[in-house]
This record gives sequence, structure tokens and C-alpha cells, in this order.
Amino acid sequence: MKYFCLPEPGAGLIQRQGDVPQPGPEEILVRMRGWSVNFRDLMIAAGHYPRALKADVVALSDGAGEVVQVGADVVRWSPGDRVVGMYFPRWTSGPGTPDKTADDLGGSVDGVLAEYVTFHEDAVAAVPAHLDFAEAATLPSAGVTAWRAVVEEGRLTPGQSVLTLGSGGVSVFAVQFAALGGAGVIATSSSDEKLDRLGAVGATDLINYEKTPEWGVAAAERASGGVDHVVDVGGSGTLGQSMIAARVGGHISVIGVLAHGAGVDPLLVLAKQLTLRGITNASRDTFEDMTRAVGRHGLRPVIDKRFAFDDVVAAFGYLQSRAHVGKVVLEAD
Repeated sequence: MKYFCLPEPGAGLIQRQGDVPQPGPEEILVRMRGWSVNFRDLMIAAGHYPRALKADVVALSDGAGEVVQVGADVVRWSPGDRVVGMYFPRWTSGPGTPDKTADDLGGSVDGVLAEYVTFHEDAVAAVPAHLDFAEAATLPSAGVTAWRAVVEEGRLTPGQSVLTLGSGGVSVFAVQFAALGGAGVIATSSSDEKLDRLGAVGATDLINYEKTPEWGVAAAERASGGVDHVVDVGGSGTLGQSMIAARVGGHISVIGVLAHGAGVDPLLVLAKQLTLRGITNASRDTFEDMTRAVGRHGLRPVIDKRFAFDDVVAAFGYLQSRAHVGKVVLEAD
């Protein structure tokens, strides 16, 4: 079988040939059919990832496929089932303790950018029936992170307001989930064309942050004094404006580190009694809560561009360009 691995941080991906792995007693063998690329994958390939990496790690955390073989003690799955792997394979339920989050696919343990992958039977979930494999592969990182931010931790209720930043996978999913929950969604982007596309998937108010550098003030005004929930994917470069945008007692999910900037003044956190919550993926139980909602509403992930399995370098380059709205995916031939 073919697979892509990273010989060392910063060295770039290489394709290799290997034997098809055999599942252990509690494992399943999955023929992988769809994959999703994340900015984390770019960080790992460039040697900028802050966590330790497995030597010669197989790339990517997000992939879906079909079960082709099961171990002797497997009870949850059968050949032919469509499954998607979990980013943290040991985090099935409850809080994300250090033990549960010690293994991360494509980082400390091998990832999924291979034609066949073995998983522990508890480390996968069922693919919603209406999704193809590439669509399902967008859910383990971007989808469930947005769901946890907006629904699980944010406790969104109808009529509240949500602010999203940019047009990447987490932000687009946050727009979709917030709209499903009956929220008013304010979306920001540097491109009017991208804003139009965000409006098409549920954003009700649009701000071009290149034309409106003080977008936090603008968002607060449009939300009649402040936004209930902010999904911040920028980090230090955007958090100051996110805090300005939030209402007194508002909730900010701190998810990404895509933008660099000066330090953030904690006085605004105190003055506005803000809740800042770091969000790093979620448990399998949370993932399955999300997929039930995705299936019930027939929600389809927004995919900007699809690449072939062998074109992963081109997919990385396209994601790096930040020209996308939603997700960049790979598909098996």
C-alpha cells in the first residue's frame, strides 16, 4: 500500500510503499477513502508544531473510509461499515485529561494518510449516511471543534449572536452550527467574495476586516452592544478585537493561532467579565452528538477544493495560500 510520512520536521512529505497492516484483536482495518487537510498539518510539515512527533510519522489526523476487516474481539463494527477516525483516539468521553489527549493522530502517533489504516474499535465513529467520505473527513478537527465551541461549551440558545473570524474550516462550521441553532451570525473576512459565500451558508451580517480594521467595534455595534459568542481562530493577532466585540459576560472560544500580534490587556477580561475558553478538539461522545445533528439536519460540510490522494503536496500549497472557503480535501482514486 501507499502512504505519506514525514521523515523529520521540516523535511516535507514523502510517499512510501508498505505492507497492509493487520488488525489486532480489538482493532479494525479501514480502507481509507477521504482525507481532510488542516493548518496543523502545515505546521507539522514545516517543523513548527509545538508537540513531540513520532519518528517517520504518517501524516494527517482526519480521514474516513470503509471497514474491510475486524479483529477477533471487535463488537462495534463489521466489514462494510463507513467510519471516520478520531483526532484523539483515546478520548472517548468526559474531560480531555492529559492521558486521553496524549496520542494525537499525525503527531505523537501515526496519522491516516495511507491507503489502509488500523484503528482501535473505540477510536472511530460512524459516518453520517448522507455524507461522502471526503465530507466525513472534514468533521474530526474542524467540525467537532466548532461544535464544541458553539454548542457544547458555548451553550448557544436561539436568538443569541455569534461572531466568526475568516473563512477556514472551523469558522465555516461555526457559521453553519450557529445558524442551525437560531443565532444571528456576524462573519468577518478580508474578501468580499468570501463574505458572500459565508452569507450563503448562514451568516446574517458581514464585515470586511481589511476595510474595517476596528471590526470588534463594528461587530459590537451590530449586535446591539456586544456579541454573545466569539469563535476566535486567530490568537494573539485577533483576541484584542474579539474581546472588544464581546458583550459583558460574553464567551470567547480561543481555538487557533493563525494571526500574530501584540499581547492582550487582561483588564478588558475583568471589566467585561468575559469567559475565555481554550478549545482543542473533543471527545468521541461529543463527536457523535455532532454527527447526530449533522444527520438530522442534512448539513453538508463546505468543501472548497478536492484533490487526489497523490496530490497532497498541491493540497498543502492550496491551503497555505488561504484562498479557500471551508475545507480542502483528498479523495482516493
